[in-house]
Amino acid sequence: MLEHFFNPSSVAVVGASQSPGKIGYDILNNILQYGYAGAVYPINPNAQEILGRRAYPDLTSVPADIDLAIIALPAPAVLNVVEQCGKKKVDSVVIIAAGFKEIGPEGARLEEALATRARKLGIRMIGPNCLGLIDTASSLNASFAAGMPPNGHIGFFSQSGALCVAILDWALGENIGFSKFVSLGNKTDISETEIMLSMGKDENTRVILGYLESVEDGPRFMKAARQISKNKPIIIVKSGTTTAGAKAASSHTGALAGSNHAYDAAFKQSGIIHAESMHSLFGYAMAFANQPLPKGPRLAIITNSGGPGILAADACDKSSLHLSPIRKETADRLREFLPPAASVYNPVDIIGDASHERYEKTLEVILKDDSIRGVVILLTPTAAVDPEAVAQRIVNLAKDADKPILTSFMGEKKVRSARKIFQDHAIPSYDYPEDAISALDAMLSYRKWQEGPERQYRHFEADRLKVRKIFASVIKQHRHDLIESEAREILNAYGFRLPESHMARTTKEAVIIASEIGYPVVMKIASPDVLHKSDMGGVRVGLGNAAMVEDAFFEITSSIQLRQPSARILGVMVQEMIREGKEVILGITRDIQFGPMIMFGLGGIYVEVLKDVAFRIAPLSEEEADAMIRDIRAFPLLRGVRGEAPVDIKGIQDALLRLSQLAIDFPEIVEGDINPLLVCPEGQATVAVDARITIQE
Repeated sequence: MLEHFFNPSSVAVVGASQSPGKIGYDILNNILQYGYAGAVYPINPNAQEILGRRAYPDLTSVPADIDLAIIALPAPAVLNVVEQCGKKKVDSVVIIAAGFKEIGPEGARLEEALATRARKLGIRMIGPNCLGLIDTASSLNASFAAGMPPNGHIGFFSQSGALCVAILDWALGENIGFSKFVSLGNKTDISETEIMLSMGKDENTRVILGYLESVEDGPRFMKAARQISKNKPIIIVKSGTTTAGAKAASSHTGALAGSNHAYDAAFKQSGIIHAESMHSLFGYAMAFANQPLPKGPRLAIITNSGGPGILAADACDKSSLHLSPIRKETADRLREFLPPAASVYNPVDIIGDASHERYEKTLEVILKDDSIRGVVILLTPTAAVDPEAVAQRIVNLAKDADKPILTSFMGEKKVRSARKIFQDHAIPSYDYPEDAISALDAMLSYRKWQEGPERQYRHFEADRLKVRKIFASVIKQHRHDLIESEAREILNAYGFRLPESHMARTTKEAVIIASEIGYPVVMKIASPDVLHKSDMGGVRVGLGNAAMVEDAFFEITSSIQLRQPSARILGVMVQEMIREGKEVILGITRDIQFGPMIMFGLGGIYVEVLKDVAFRIAPLSEEEADAMIRDIRAFPLLRGVRGEAPVDIKGIQDALLRLSQLAIDFPEIVEGDINPLLVCPEGQATVAVDARITIQE
C-alpha cells in the first residue's frame, strides 16, 4: 500500500544542499551513507553536483522515473514542487517543512490547498512538519536524524519529530533495532492508521510502537487496530489525556468523560497495549520483540536477594500474573544443590553468596517445570557473584527455552557489561524488578486478547420512529434537553423497564395519581430547564399518604421558582417507588474522535465524587459490556457481600447493550444518564428509575 515510501527504486531530495548542517544536506547524506541501493537525485537549481551525485534544477529535469520525493524546502515553495511531482508521476512524497497548520490560520489554509492538490494528482504524503522516515530493510534513511538504527523487528511511528530524534538517539545507545521508523508530522494525508496497516503487513515488523497526540478517524483506527493486533502487538503511548473536553458537560457522564477515558476504552477494545510512558513503551517492546508470549499466568522469580524478590512479588500481586508455589518435585530438585538457608518457594531465593553456577542450575530446574510459564531473574551485584558469567549462563539456557525469560540486574557499573550481553542476545533487561513484571503482565494480557473469542453483538427490536418523533418535537421547540417524561419514552422504546409514572399539573392531580399508583411514591419536578433535580430541591421520595403528596407538590414547585425563577415548570412527575435493588448509573457521551461512549458505575448523587466508573466505545459487544461491569472497584458489592444475594449481572449487561444500540442509532444524542438503574437479585426486573438526555441537530 505504501511500497514507494519504504522500498523505493529511486529517491529525489528536493532542496538538497551542499552545506553541512542544512536539513537538505543531512537528508541526502543519510540516504547515501547508510547503504541505500536505489538511484538518488539531488534537486537544487544552484548546484551541478552534491555529495558526488549530479544535481538537477527541478524534478521534471530528472531523466528517469522517481518513486519517492523528499521535499526539504520552506512551506511556501512546497505546493509548486507537488505540481512538479504530478507532472513527473511521483506518487509518494515526504514533506519535511514546518509552517503549516501548526502556526495558525494562514498555515492551515496553505496545508488545505496542499492536501486538495495532492489528492487530485493522486499523490500520497507523509507530513508536513516531520522528521522523515527510515526503513532498515531497504537501508533507506530519508530523515534528518543523526544516525541509523540497527536492523530489527520493531516498527515505530510518532507525531512528534523531536521525540523521534530523542528516541533514535536512545535506541542507538541501547543498540535496539528497528524495522521502520516514521515521523507523521501534521498527518495531512497519511495517518497513524495507514502506517499501522502497512507495518501490520510488513514481514520485518514483529511489534508496532506508536506515540500519539490525536487520532484522525477513531472508528477506522479501532477497526484497523483490531485486525492487526490479532497477529502483532501494537503498543502505544498517548499524550494529552486531559479532561478539558468535559468542562461544558451537563450530565454525570459528560462531566466524568475526558479524552483519556475515550483512548483507554478504544485501546482496550482494539487489543492495543497502552503504555503509560515512553519508558514502559520500550520496556514492553523489548519483551514482545524478543521473547515468546507466556502460555499462562504462573511465574517464577529467581533472586539472590530477598528485598528485590519481595518487590517483584508485590508487583506480581497487583498484576494478572500468579506467583504460585513451586511444585514439590521441583523444590526437591532445588534442595539437592541449594544451601539450607535458600528458599525453594516462590520467589526462589538462592541467597547473597550465589555464584553463576548456582544461577545456572536453578534456572535449568525451573525451566523444566511445565507448570511455570515465565521466569524473571533478579540479581544484585554482591561480592560473590560475577554478573557477566551469570548473564552468559542465562543466554545459553534461553536459546532452547519455550517460555519468556526477563531479567533485572540492579545497579549500574558492576552490571553494565552483563546488560550488554543481554542486549546482544535479545534477552530483555530492566533496571528494576517492577518493570520486568509489568512487561510480562502486558504480554499475558496480549495473549488473552489474541486467544479471545470473536465479539458477539446483540440487536434489539426498538421503536425508532417513536424516538425520531420525540427528537424532532424537542428540536422544533428549540430545546436540547429532554424532560423526564420524554426521556422515559425513549427508554421505553428501547425495551427498558420503567416505574409507573404520570405527570401532575395540580396538587389534586398528584393525589389522584399517587393513589392509583399506590403508596409510597416519588415526586420530581418536570422542567426542561432543571437538569440536576436533586440539587435544586426538585425531588421528594417515600411519600406515604395524600397529605405528604400535597405538601411535596407545593415544596417542589416553590423551591424551583425560588432557586431558578426563569425555569419553565410543566408540572410534577408522580412515580412508583421501587424499594429494592442497588443503584448503578449508565450513561452516553459523545467523544469528538471515537463517537459515542458508554459509561457504567455505581449510581446515586455521589458518582462524580467517587468516580468509580468504566467507559467503552459503542457499539458494545456482550463481552465488552461484561468487562466494563467488572472493571469498577465496587464490583464485589454487585456480587454480594456478607450474605447479600448477588444482583442480576445479566440484567445490567442487557441494559448496557440496549443503551449502546440507542447511542449508535441516534447520533444526535450528545450525552445522557440513566441514574439510577436499580438492579435486583436474579429473577427480578432491572428498572430505569430516572433518565436525562441531551441532543443536538
